[in-house]
Amino acid sequence: MKVTDRWYSHRLGSDITVARWGTFGAPVLIFPTAGGDAEEVERHKLVAHLQPLIDAGRAKVYSCDSVAGRALMDSDYSSAQRFLLFNRFEQAVAEEVVPAIHSDCGGPLPVVVSGSSIGAFNSLAMICRYPHLFNAAVCMSGTYRIEKFAGNGFSDDLYFASPLHFLPGLDGPALELLRRRMIILASGSGQWEDIGESWAVANLLGSKRIPNRVDDWGPRYDHDWPTWWQMLPSYLDDLLP
Repeated sequence: MKVTDRWYSHRLGSDITVARWGTFGAPVLIFPTAGGDAEEVERHKLVAHLQPLIDAGRAKVYSCDSVAGRALMDSDYSSAQRFLLFNRFEQAVAEEVVPAIHSDCGGPLPVVVSGSSIGAFNSLAMICRYPHLFNAAVCMSGTYRIEKFAGNGFSDDLYFASPLHFLPGLDGPALELLRRRMIILASGSGQWEDIGESWAVANLLGSKRIPNRVDDWGPRYDHDWPTWWQMLPSYLDDLLP
């Protein structure tokens, strides 16, 4: 059973849609790829591959529009506007989407976050920036240096939105909490994949003593949905009660 909700986000200056599949289980928030909407994961059959976990009452799957990711594909946005939107998108997820998930679940349950490509970037950013909201991240075929897509330049918005920028200076209670979380960095090494991006993130996480694991699925796995059909059910089967 799918349920959708839509509201206007003042942080984003636009509407945002959240879709849900399932009625019981641990909440799993999946980010779409760059310009995807909340139902992209259903159209590309990822939800169908998660159906056994949903039917067993182990997973309650959510997805939201990739509002910031769309800006990467729109030439009307400047670099500064794109970085601003990524920063505000992460704030909107933490302060609007996650509270909506908690309300739907009847309480503040920890959320597993996941995504592919730019969705993997969003997943990494959310758990590193808001470790009190998420207990694990499954980052698949990740692209983690958004500045190479968003344009040249640097701003405070890029710093706060990008884990590769803010993690080196992270300290105190937020870092201590993040050290009790798990981040999985999974990638194939087939067409259009670059597992070097995952290793760069792993090295940074390791330097901060944040639990993580890089999994190379090998050359048979490309940067495409069939790879993620295999990956995500396998990892969620291990992570969920």
